[in-house]
Amino acid sequence: MSEVRIAAEPRTEFGKGAARRTRRAGKVPAVLYGHGTDPQHISLPGHALMLALKTPNVLLTIEGLSDGSELALPKDVQRDPVKGFLEHVDLLLVKRGEKVVVDLPVNVIGDMVPGGQLAQSVVEISVETEATHIPESVDLDISGLEIDSQVLAKDLKLPAGTTLVADEDILIAQITDATVATEPEETEEAEPAAEGEAAEGEGEAAAE
Repeated sequence: MSEVRIAAEPRTEFGKGAARRTRRAGKVPAVLYGHGTDPQHISLPGHALMLALKTPNVLLTIEGLSDGSELALPKDVQRDPVKGFLEHVDLLLVKRGEKVVVDLPVNVIGDMVPGGQLAQSVVEISVETEATHIPESVDLDISGLEIDSQVLAKDLKLPAGTTLVADEDILIAQITDATVATEPEETEEAEPAAEGEAAEGEGEAAAE
C-alpha cells in the first residue's frame, strides 16, 4: 500500500468563513480522530493532499502535531459538487498492526469467454485488514467463467491477511451472453376508426 507523509498545521478558527479562508490559502480543513482521543482540528496542504487521495485507502503520516506524528486513514472526503476541489477531510487515527474495515475496489482480470459479456454489480467490497498493509484492490479473475456464471462475494480470492466483512452472498458480477440482442419494445399503434364511426363523425360535423 502507499504511505504518504504530509505536514499539518493546527486550526483554531472554525465555521464557514474560517474554512473559506483556509481553502483560499491553498489548504484543506481536516479533523483527526480515533482511539478515544479528542478530535484534533488541523489544516493540510491542498495540492499534496489531493495527490495523496488519488490512491484508495492511502496511509497518511501526519506530521507537525503536538505529540509528533500520527498514522491516519481518510474516512470521509468532502468535495465541491461542481468544481470538485477538496472542502473537508475526516481522518481516522490508526496504529501499526491494528485491524481496520475499508472498501477495496474490485479489479477485473483475465480473458472473457468468447461471446460473453461482464455485468458487474459491485465495484467495491468491504473487508477487514491490517491498517498499515491495506491491499490496493481485490482481483476478480474471470478466466474460465462460462456464460451465465455468477460470482458472489464469497467466491472472491482475498489478499493474504484480509477477511470479508460484506455479506458473502452479495452478487459481484455475472457473465451474460453478448450475442443475445435486446428486442425493441413493441409500441401500440392507434387503430383506425371504423368506417361507421368515421361516417357518423362526419355527419355530426355537417349537422353543426
